[in-house]
Amino acid sequence: MIKNRHFIVAAGAALAVFASCAPSEEAQSATVDTISSTSTGALARLTVAGTRYVVAPSGNEVRYRVREQLVGFDLPNDAIGKSTGVTGVIAIDDAGKIIRDASRFVIDAATFASDRDRRDGYVRGRLLEAAQYPSVVFVPTEARGIILPPSGSGSSTFDLLGDLTVRGVTHPTTWRVTATVTNGQVSGSATTKFAFADFRMEKPKVRSVLSVADTIALEYDFRLVREGETP
Repeated sequence: MIKNRHFIVAAGAALAVFASCAPSEEAQSATVDTISSTSTGALARLTVAGTRYVVAPSGNEVRYRVREQLVGFDLPNDAIGKSTGVTGVIAIDDAGKIIRDASRFVIDAATFASDRDRRDGYVRGRLLEAAQYPSVVFVPTEARGIILPPSGSGSSTFDLLGDLTVRGVTHPTTWRVTATVTNGQVSGSATTKFAFADFRMEKPKVRSVLSVADTIALEYDFRLVREGETP
């Protein structure tokens, strides 16, 4: 029971996926007390009364991925836009549950960049409407299917549930997460998929694009550290 709770702390911290500008004032002001690890650097063995994990200064990148068929190309390809403009925090209580009101990850919507300037302008201006909605926000709420690692360091795969907000529209999402605990840090990757219609977005219609898939994949390569520790 205690071991399962310990790993939930590590696994829940692994994501919050998904996802940017600084946490909300509510998240920053949430009171969560931190107790030191019973085994230095062994995040999975923490004895916790409440802990916060924050996005590290480096090692974080969010990507969108959409299948498209361009004019003049024989085969479809993936349109990929990347952003390192990610900040955030995830808080876990002493029962291993995510504290929703104190957890938030935000992406700077104006920082996505691909290999085509025209695509970037369309995504920022018309698809995400970044001038009006500058942030893409993910609020994690629950972790499921967590497997206890054999030691203080190890890898696990699980699902992270939470609410994703794009252009002011909020939609529930499930992220598939693979997380690794090493020397007190949590790193890994997370991915989710959703339809354009889920966020009331219209698929791109431009002369250079013959077709665009109905779904968008959102991917997050993350590195989180316990608040107060040097990355």
